[in-house]
Amino acid sequence: MSDTAARPPANAYLLLVLTTLSWGANAVAAKMSVGELSPMLLTMLRWLGVFILLAIFARGRVAAEWPVLRRHWGRIFVMGALGFSVFNTLMYVAAEHTQAVNIGILQGAIPIFVLLGALAAYRTPVGGVQIVGVAVTMVGVALVASKGDFQRLAAFELNRGDVLIVFACMLYAGYTVALRNRPPLSGITMFAGLATAAFLTSIPLAGYEYLAGDFRAPTAKAWAIVAFVVVFPSFLAQIAFLLAVDQVGPGRAGVFVNLVPIFAAVLSVAVLGEAFHLYHALALALVLGGIAIAERFKH
Repeated sequence: MSDTAARPPANAYLLLVLTTLSWGANAVAAKMSVGELSPMLLTMLRWLGVFILLAIFARGRVAAEWPVLRRHWGRIFVMGALGFSVFNTLMYVAAEHTQAVNIGILQGAIPIFVLLGALAAYRTPVGGVQIVGVAVTMVGVALVASKGDFQRLAAFELNRGDVLIVFACMLYAGYTVALRNRPPLSGITMFAGLATAAFLTSIPLAGYEYLAGDFRAPTAKAWAIVAFVVVFPSFLAQIAFLLAVDQVGPGRAGVFVNLVPIFAAVLSVAVLGEAFHLYHALALALVLGGIAIAERFKH
């Protein structure tokens, strides 16, 4: 085999960088949406937009695989509800209480939650060095949640937004673990099913928000934010990730997800002008270092 044939295509890595850049930018978009429209409405509009785009571009593939999709609809519905709809809602609600840089760094803990979820669900072996990696990442998460003062943890003086993000990450990790036994569907059809479930379950959430008196109609700026999260983090990034996985495999593609907290931190400072404290830098190093340790020595 020639070197050219053995070498993964460079455009796959470009797709992965653009994907993780879009996902990192989603934390910034979440913060920018505060005061512009209510968070549950943003979730509903996000997945409505994705549903419409998929209905236009993927309807033929979905129709061809409809019998399989229908047979596994219950499982896909739950995965889309928790992994997409509730996850996004918690992120957008959290943005009203915490910095975008915190949202990005805390999302970096998702791979560790996936490792723990795989252990609980499938008894996937976890070695001693991996446990060290988990512990290092959790220290990083605690550093962000306590704003660099661990006495806050002892006194339970935690930022509500940071707690919501950690819980959201646990839900997304559960969704990721469930993908291990995903139905025999193409990536685009699976995504269409998940996005449809996310849209359907976001409707009652937005309805609750309205009845509770927390509804905020979108401003002109809000519509621009909605358009961005629909087109980039939700639609193009997902398609790009599917294409990249087909070219380089899930293992190599998964490593690039570790860029999300880095991009989120950089964009939060550059776009929003948020303060980047020493404890943010230490937390980012601990979160990514812990993931590196866990991934390096996984079975």
